[in-house]
Amino acid sequence: MNTILGIELGSTRIKAVTIDQRHQPVASGGYTWAAAYENGIWTYPLELAWTGLKAALSEIPDRADIAAAGLSGMMHGYLAFDKDWNLLTPFRTWQNTITGPAAAELTALFGYNIPQRWTAAHLYQAVLNQEEHIGRIAHVTSLAGYLHYRLTGVNAVGLGEASGMFPVDSGTLDYDQTMMEKFEALLAPLGLPWKPSDVLPKALPAGREAGRLTAEGAALLDGLLPEGLPFAPPEGDAGTGMTATNAVAVRTGNVSAGTSIFSMVVLERPLTKVYEEIDLVTTPAGRPVAMVHGNNCTNDTNAWVRVLEETANLFGAHPSTGELYTKLYEKSLEGDADCGGVLVCNYMAGEGVTHLDSGRPLVARLPDCRFTLANFFRSQLYATMATLRIGMEILAAEDVAIDSMTAHGGLFKTPLVGQTYMAAVCGAPVTCMATAGEGGPFGMALLAAFMLWGTPDEPLEDYLAHRVFAGVSGTTVAPDPAVAAGVDAYVRQYRALLEVERAAVAAL
Repeated sequence: MNTILGIELGSTRIKAVTIDQRHQPVASGGYTWAAAYENGIWTYPLELAWTGLKAALSEIPDRADIAAAGLSGMMHGYLAFDKDWNLLTPFRTWQNTITGPAAAELTALFGYNIPQRWTAAHLYQAVLNQEEHIGRIAHVTSLAGYLHYRLTGVNAVGLGEASGMFPVDSGTLDYDQTMMEKFEALLAPLGLPWKPSDVLPKALPAGREAGRLTAEGAALLDGLLPEGLPFAPPEGDAGTGMTATNAVAVRTGNVSAGTSIFSMVVLERPLTKVYEEIDLVTTPAGRPVAMVHGNNCTNDTNAWVRVLEETANLFGAHPSTGELYTKLYEKSLEGDADCGGVLVCNYMAGEGVTHLDSGRPLVARLPDCRFTLANFFRSQLYATMATLRIGMEILAAEDVAIDSMTAHGGLFKTPLVGQTYMAAVCGAPVTCMATAGEGGPFGMALLAAFMLWGTPDEPLEDYLAHRVFAGVSGTTVAPDPAVAAGVDAYVRQYRALLEVERAAVAAL
């Protein structure tokens, strides 16, 4: 019994990773899936989650050696169940921007930003819509929380995930009681047969055991894991990203960039006011975090890469996917610092930071621009980060101190390119660690290791700093003044491009 298992159901991959007693990845397995847009809702069938989970686990060797496990998933969203855990409405993912009225009303009520993708916003919007299922609600949870319950019989989530379902009090390490009372008073006149405090899962800090794999849970996995295996509190991909990048201590931060993009900065003091563009969440241990979240990151770039691949194929060239991305990323470094007048809006879906409920990917250029492959692809990469930059400017104006930023995700697979641009976007050195390539499931495995091997008085940040990441190699890129000036100029034009995007959403 000498390995720890971490599982994450991300937006494009379901992945399992095992680590050894030195906290080094030793094996991984995966399964590819994708969201479906059905009846105006971004969703995934839960049956496919089980298929993918078993497929990923089946690729892990020596499963009998696993001593503990943890499960994570794409952040919060909305999964509502009746008393027998029957799903009442299709899973509504973080990608949906359909809860504007509820989010705005709760933000005003709490004096605390409630983003559209949060579970509380989805729950209240369903009430405002008078949806048929609301009278039968008995449980509301996240994807990770649901799967964890089915495997262990424990209805709980980790603090990081909980803080994206409903505001969490970092002092009590639980849902904020004052805000919960306000929410329940708001709902009381409606005569609903439930209260939010009754239907939300229990919030548990990192380090606690959150149940063990039951006989029923083991059967759901076709016996791929042994009954009795201890599980850590299930987390969202934001919490596992912080953990995987050693960014849970005050004044540290991380950036995760793949299907979506988000930065997390652990705060040393509260922000001076409420910002709709900034989410206030917590680390898995409960420390307050400022989060800038963009729904759109690499999906539009991926579509363009496929078109360029088709073009290459016409001439008999068949580069591998990895080679294609590497060449295009590296080519972007030859472009002008401001992309030479080539602009891209990469919105496939709506975007909360810039207040758009849907997206229309655009390429725009001035007649006298320098329209080269290098400038076009550099603009593609800048666009993946532009919305993040708009949120980071708010944190800069708040004088939020950031000593270091660590990056992980597909945007950083080509060495130095994404890091160079991101350092300019964040105005801070950006580090990529060798272990960060495993991403969220690696972070979840570390949280399960902390549960099993941490000592009672050992904070999560100390465990990671001294026992996991001490001596771990990485590459750090500081902001380049020329690149930073180019990013500044690009983002100014990008703000203007958003007016074109609004018109496109209205017209198309």
